Amino acid sequence: MSAQSETVRRLTVVDIAKLHTDGERIPMLTAYDMPTARLLDEAGIPLLLVGDSVGRVMLGYENEIPVSMADMLHHVKAVARGAKRALVIADMPFMSYATVDTALENAGRLLAEGGAQAVKLEGGVRSARTIETIVRAGIPVMGHIGLTPQAINAIGRVRVQGKTRDTARALLGDALAVQEAGAFAIVLELVPAQLAAAITERLRIPTIGIGAGAGCSGQVQVVTDLLGMEAWHPRHARPYADLRGTILAAASRYAADVAAGTFPGESETVRMDDGVLTEVLGRSSLDRPEPALKGIPLDRDL
Repeated sequence: MSAQSETVRRLTVVDIAKLHTDGERIPMLTAYDMPTARLLDEAGIPLLLVGDSVGRVMLGYENEIPVSMADMLHHVKAVARGAKRALVIADMPFMSYATVDTALENAGRLLAEGGAQAVKLEGGVRSARTIETIVRAGIPVMGHIGLTPQAINAIGRVRVQGKTRDTARALLGDALAVQEAGAFAIVLELVPAQLAAAITERLRIPTIGIGAGAGCSGQVQVVTDLLGMEAWHPRHARPYADLRGTILAAASRYAADVAAGTFPGESETVRMDDGVLTEVLGRSSLDRPEPALKGIPLDRDL
């Protein structure tokens, strides 16, 4: 059996736990469409997050608040079709887990309809009961504390969380609450590096940092930041490519070739047999129409 025909096994939360136990740092990236998911999967990224950041980076929303379950399901389905090995995690959008019953229903939809293998939701102590209920139903949950984008209207602006004694203690309490509720991992977003490392040391589950320093169990980046799709990127992100420049240059060259008449060229063109074209255009005797009937009396009964 060839390597291409072998069945690829989907990673599970058990595999992620083993990576953590073995001391391996865990890379995670966001994905929003099938082709990107397929490439990231081929690159060996074990965790793909279909984040509600899709609202900002793909749908043109100002922030994550307008993202709906319909939006999430649409993009989760695409990512699940593209990735065959990676564990696909679906963000639960704003107000989709406002009550325990609503949360359970929507989490179930993201798996049953969307094809995800786990869900992610924001909040620590306040979300612990919801996390526990979803986990008890057999749905793996990733937590998310620190900067929680869905709470931006309450936070006021994007800023580092946990820099004071009280807020740092609250974050540690949130992390422990998420773990005890049964989450298999937790995202720490915009948390001071020392605090993120201390939280990581005190948890049994892996932490995935974004703007939280190198002391976490793993890291996540928004894929458009990784690929350099925008002129600006957050301080905590590191572009590993310049797709913005690549795409701009490619589009400009294409437009110039069309204007110059050099695209398409011979290699992009399909031709037909000239004899067939002659027949189609009526250039042979076989294709000339019969002469019209003449001399029909005007008073003839038709």
